[in-house]
Amino acid sequence: MRLQIPPRFIRHCRSDAQGVARVGPQQIYIIPTRYGLGFALLLLLMWIGSINYANNLGFLLTFLLAGLGMVTMLHTWRNLVGLTLRPGRCEPVFKGQPASFEIQLCNTRSEERPGIQLHFDPSASVSEDLPPCSEQTLTLMQRAERRGRFPMPRCTLSTRYPLGLFYAWSYLELASETLVYPAPGSHIAASSQPSYQPSQQGDKGVGTDDFVGLRSYRPGDSPRQIDWKAQAREQGLHTKQFGGDRADLLWIDWQQYPGLETEARLSALCRAVLDAAGRQQDFGLRLPDLQLKPARGETQRQAALTALALFGEQP
Repeated sequence: MRLQIPPRFIRHCRSDAQGVARVGPQQIYIIPTRYGLGFALLLLLMWIGSINYANNLGFLLTFLLAGLGMVTMLHTWRNLVGLTLRPGRCEPVFKGQPASFEIQLCNTRSEERPGIQLHFDPSASVSEDLPPCSEQTLTLMQRAERRGRFPMPRCTLSTRYPLGLFYAWSYLELASETLVYPAPGSHIAASSQPSYQPSQQGDKGVGTDDFVGLRSYRPGDSPRQIDWKAQAREQGLHTKQFGGDRADLLWIDWQQYPGLETEARLSALCRAVLDAAGRQQDFGLRLPDLQLKPARGETQRQAALTALALFGEQP
């Protein structure tokens, strides 16, 4: 059972300057569930029957159950009030993938808070029982439909504890966001060949001359390049990397994909970045408003994907 509240009457629980949100007494809404309505109807029938038959024991039982219902409503409301929430880690994702938002719940009370639920969509809620003086982390998923910065949507904190007769909830707006990269496109042939330039540093390219290090084994690596001695020492499978005397630097350029719309071009550039990073190749990125110097590794990969994700945004 859900009650639609006009937006102008909603009192959100928002994060403060430290990013912490605390559920206040006036930020909790509570309504009876269908079981609560059935319980109220049963009490009404018992009360009418007690009046008709002048049954004192009937009156006693009716008022006892009514008092139990009132106490249940108080406990349902009290299960949420004073609860502290703060946003957790949010990993970047590609467009079209589900983004995960971590939310840390802190119970500062010396009593348990059972049946706490969080959700963006009521059909995909997560629940947890919070022990006394404890912290728990819940993760909510939301599909990323747009590239760029993705702020955490408004979520709902709710409970039906203890008897399920009442449903209490509060709206949360936490200061958290994640980054959405462009969706990697298919392998689109560039209108011009990728731009290569000779590197000023030797022994950094992909070749067969000089040994430059090891990396984790990937399916498809040649058996000749596997470090079998490390495998014999039970250190896992590793692949040897060799470099030439000089390295070629790959430039991934916005101008290599003319005729494509902005999002399609960003998807093609994203695919090129992922391919270059997968080959452990030095690469740079040229965009109309940014140029990323050639480098390699996870830092370069993240920097390039971030530049593509934030393309077109005002600084």
